[in-house]
Amino acid sequence: MTTTDADTNGTTAAAAACHTDGPKTALGTGPDAVTAHDLGIHGYAQQKDAHLKRLRRIEGQIRGLQRMLEEDVYCIDILTQVSASTKGLQSFGLQLLEEHLRHCVADAAVKGPEAIDEKVKEATKAIERMLRT
Repeated sequence: MTTTDADTNGTTAAAAACHTDGPKTALGTGPDAVTAHDLGIHGYAQQKDAHLKRLRRIEGQIRGLQRMLEEDVYCIDILTQVSASTKGLQSFGLQLLEEHLRHCVADAAVKGPEAIDEKVKEATKAIERMLRT
């Protein structure tokens, strides 16, 4: 499985490798360094409430689209709402990516060159997926 292939639970191998409960033997730097990341603290943890609020707002926009169709609203008005919803999701995705870079990639920097390479590759693939949308 590559770092971006989903397993049967819908998680990725990278996420599993990123948040394992393996042995933690040292503090500081190097491959055995223990960081908040190792303890399962995600990069978005501090902004979780704000992210949920934002996603609920986007969810409301999608429901608005459904109502617009049910009410036979003019197609250009619906397309305007589609654009706003899409922009909201893209903005959310970029924020999450930034938090990933600050948290997971920074964590890898403490662990050494191999970990950095893995996280940079993972982030690059995530950016590629985002650009395809």
